[in-house]
Amino acid sequence: MSKVTIVDDKSWAWLLTKHADIRNVLSDNEHFSKVRTRPNFPELSKGGRLAAMSHKPTFVDMDPPEHTCQRAMVSPTFSPNHVAEMTPMIQEIVNQQINVFMTQTAPSSDLVANFALPMASNVMYRILGIPSTDMAYLSQCNAVRTNGSATATQASAANAELVAYLKQLIESKAKNLTADTNLINTLIKEQLQPQKIALDDLVQVVFLMLVAGNATMVSMIALGVSTLLQHPKQLAELRADPSLYRNAMVELCRYHTASALATRRIAIKDVTVGGTLIKAGEGVIAATQSGNRDESAFPQPDMFDIHRHFDDSAHKSLAYGHAEHECVAEWLALTELEVALRSLFEAMPKLRLAVEVKDIKYSAPEADVGILELPVAWK
Repeated sequence: MSKVTIVDDKSWAWLLTKHADIRNVLSDNEHFSKVRTRPNFPELSKGGRLAAMSHKPTFVDMDPPEHTCQRAMVSPTFSPNHVAEMTPMIQEIVNQQINVFMTQTAPSSDLVANFALPMASNVMYRILGIPSTDMAYLSQCNAVRTNGSATATQASAANAELVAYLKQLIESKAKNLTADTNLINTLIKEQLQPQKIALDDLVQVVFLMLVAGNATMVSMIALGVSTLLQHPKQLAELRADPSLYRNAMVELCRYHTASALATRRIAIKDVTVGGTLIKAGEGVIAATQSGNRDESAFPQPDMFDIHRHFDDSAHKSLAYGHAEHECVAEWLALTELEVALRSLFEAMPKLRLAVEVKDIKYSAPEADVGILELPVAWK
């Protein structure tokens, strides 16, 4: 554990890198808080600090019981049983996007822009109940917000635009509520109409569902294709036995932990973690990427192994967090990833990289782990 400077005004935080220390902090609501408006919360930039102070929080930035209450509103949609019911819909969208991708006449194409992004976006739009006529506009707006090259002003404007769009959409749906069981309709019926939640709070819940995992899923699809193509023996095993895919997806998300520094807390009481005293008011960054490469939890951690065991909490991937704030859509994400990768390799037996591995364009070191472009060929 060490102290690190996090923004240019010399603010600092404790950086946790050990798997056990990260698990302990993430499961300790008595000593640590997720609320970003608390003084000295470890934001990674001045823009992040400004956003935390000026925007209404989503439930991922709340502590219990507020977090528990809002999370419970959406958790049934992402339960294993409901995800199983949605899997044919996911498969349909994946198949449609593969068909579009394969109709391109160029000898190679960017898998990120032409498959991963539209596929992941369309799945979430369908779950939420976004009208198909709005998909092109909404994808463009969201892309600005999640694009690392966007300025803070552009990102803030896109953020506000998305919130305004969702508020108008929810109000319109509430006035003409249909029998469709999409998530927005469900939240209107079960939360807004009985006045269990205010409109602005509901907008923030839907906003979170729309943007939280989209960029990460896009990145993981590209990382998955690239990684499996670089491990042809393990890819051959998956092709021979698709039942291995689920564990392989868990390993993939351990091996490439996309949101490396997003897991942060502020100490609200003095506490000792890993032999170090963390005082109330000091920030903590749980580097889940480092925790997922901790050899005390994962033997040979730098090796990609689709047969790796994740059999208890001491050997659990931290890719989707831990304890109360573990990603509510984890099962959906793993299912999407599995369906997408399995279907790509089944539909395109000759799928291969169209660039040298050394020429793959990865995201900047200070950003979340991802691939910006992945040219592939399949003919």
